[in-house]
Amino acid sequence: MVEVTVTPQSSLSDRPVQIRVQGLSPSQLVTLRAWLKDEQGERFQSRAFFRADRSGEVDPGNHAALGGSYSGVWPMGLFWFLQPDTLFRRLVKRDVAGSPFLVRLEVFNGIQLDTDPQEQPLASCEAERWYVGPGVQRVPIREGRVRGALFLPP
Repeated sequence: MVEVTVTPQSSLSDRPVQIRVQGLSPSQLVTLRAWLKDEQGERFQSRAFFRADRSGEVDPGNHAALGGSYSGVWPMGLFWFLQPDTLFRRLVKRDVAGSPFLVRLEVFNGIQLDTDPQEQPLASCEAERWYVGPGVQRVPIREGRVRGALFLPP
């Protein structure tokens, strides 16, 4: 049974996570895709093609991507190379304290080039990427022409 995991499942957006796919056939060619929808409903996604090792595992931190949104060994490549489906959109988190970005990770058999794959993923999971840690207080700043926010630790 194929399984994809992200560890830790919930983390701050600037912290690395480990992605692992297990249960594949040795040397199986797969597409690992990450995608999210921003607060405006715009979808951002990335994909990378991997060949499973002898034990049927894929680890982007140790195995080189053969192509897709990037190639080579990039442990956080699926997060760093997220691109919008609509040109000229930028990934911006507006509600930094209230909710995380929910990043969906999916594994497909073979090479998937479609933005909406027609087949079901072999496995999937979800990662929470927070911009503010627990207990951090956000204080709006309005002083003269200065606008901003002060983030105070717990």
